[in-house]
Formats: sequence, C-alpha cells, structure tokens
Amino acid sequence: MESMDDYLKELDESFRVIKLGDVLTGMIVDISEEQVTLDINYFAPGVIPIYEISDDPDFKPMATLKLGEEITANVISLDDGNGNVVLSRKNAARQEAWDKLEKLYSDQTTIEVKIKEAVNAGVICYVEGVKAFIPASQLAAEYVEDTSSYVGQKILTKVITADRDNEKLVLSAKQIIVEKKLSEKQNKLKGIIPGSDMEGIVDSLQPYGAFITLENGLSGLCHISKICAKRISKPSEVLKLGQKVKVKIIDVKDGKISLSMLDFDEAMSFEDDDEPAFEYHAEEEKGMTAFEMIFKNIKLE
Repeated sequence: MESMDDYLKELDESFRVIKLGDVLTGMIVDISEEQVTLDINYFAPGVIPIYEISDDPDFKPMATLKLGEEITANVISLDDGNGNVVLSRKNAARQEAWDKLEKLYSDQTTIEVKIKEAVNAGVICYVEGVKAFIPASQLAAEYVEDTSSYVGQKILTKVITADRDNEKLVLSAKQIIVEKKLSEKQNKLKGIIPGSDMEGIVDSLQPYGAFITLENGLSGLCHISKICAKRISKPSEVLKLGQKVKVKIIDVKDGKISLSMLDFDEAMSFEDDDEPAFEYHAEEEKGMTAFEMIFKNIKLE
C-alpha cells in the first residue's frame, strides 16, 4: 500500500520539467502495431511510434515486448498533438544492443540470423535490431557467387567484427562450418589406429605420392615410395583417379595420415607390364636332345 510520502513523490515527479533529449524509463501499459505507450510517472503518458523502436523491418512489438516491462527511451517531442510525450527507443536500444553485441563477440556465441537481402559482395541481416553484414566469403566454406539464393534462409553465425563507434557489425557462418568440420575430423582421427587396414579411393595424384580418401571420409597420403615395391617415377604409372585401393595406416601426426600400399603390392597392376609372360610348355620339348633344343628356334635361309 502506498504511503502519503509515496503519493507526494509521484505527484512531484508528474510535474517535473521534461526536456528534449532526456532519457526516461517507463513501464509499458499498452502495445499496438502502431505504437507502445509508457507510464513515465508524468502527468502525460509517453508514446513510442513503431518506427522509433527498431530499425529491424521484421520487428513485431506485440511479439517482442510485454505489458509491465520497463524500457528506456529518449524524449524527441514534448507533445504529439494529443498531449503525449513522444519518445524514441532507437538510441537507447542501440546502445543496449551494442552492449549485447560486444559480449556476443567476446564470448564467440553462436547466433541464428535470417537473411533479409542480398547486396554487393554479401548479404544483410539484423541482430538485436542492428544491421549486420555477412561477406560472400563468410557465407559458406567456399566463396558464394550467388548470394541471392540465401535470402530468407536462417543460418548460424558468429560475430567477427563489432565496431560500436562506426556501427559496423560483421558476421561469419564460415567460421562455424570450419570449426564443425575440424571437430568432426578430430573425432575421426581418434578412431584411426596405426597398423590397421582400410579401403579408399584415389582422389589426387601428385609427383610425390597419392592422396587417398578413406572409407571414413578423411584423406591420407601414400608417399611414392610406399605405393609398390617396384621403383616408379610417378604414381600414375600404377594408379589412376577413382581407383579403389587397400592401404595400411602407418602414422597419424598433426592431423595428417600416412599410408602404405606395400602389403597389397601383389594386387597392383602396372601400366608398363605390357609384355606377355613367357610360357614354358614341357610337352613341346619332350624327347628333344640338348643339341636340338639349342637350335630349335634358329631358322636358316
């Protein structure tokens, strides 16, 4: 129950002088699609037009704000023609938003955003009512040429630039994608045991060896000296792209996988082994003397 002192205090506040630019805190007493009305402990209520609440075109006051909630706003007019004090939430909200954005940046928090439009070399979205830019190079793991295909999509991002003074907010989805792939790779590497055998597909041939995509999706290098026992000058002499091979895990170090095919050398087919193997038929030489065998294939003209 309010005391007489409380009543007198409220009465004094209601007749205080309010000036343009003053920052006031009031309780929300009404919300509509056009404006929000505040009780600012003044003889007149304060109203915030919808366009003075947020720059976010998707901002919905009835879905975002609640009756009884206290918010801060700046005085931009002492009378809207109906005796109300006109307030703007944008400036106060912007400062509060940047406080949150700087924390999101320092904590590297993952946030979901909805792409609003495609612009030159990137896309635009909003975070805490602040316009943010995502460069085409940060939309995916690779550079995105057609950024318009992302409009309307919701993606996970992190803040990579939060410059309050210049109101520059830059996000990255690529960072999350790269981090996820790295985490998945680390988990897969833990499951690889040196000495074990695996199957894979040849996906790259280099002068120094062959890169094999293993059955778990990771890629390993089989050095040219570990491809076969026969001395070769280049891997393409015995391997071709897309070929399915068996390999042995030699080592896993610093995220790199070393492979060997030597244990499966007999299964290799060599491109330069075109000469037919000599076939010995004992029955053809049965009954022949040593002298006849010497001159068997000699023709005299």
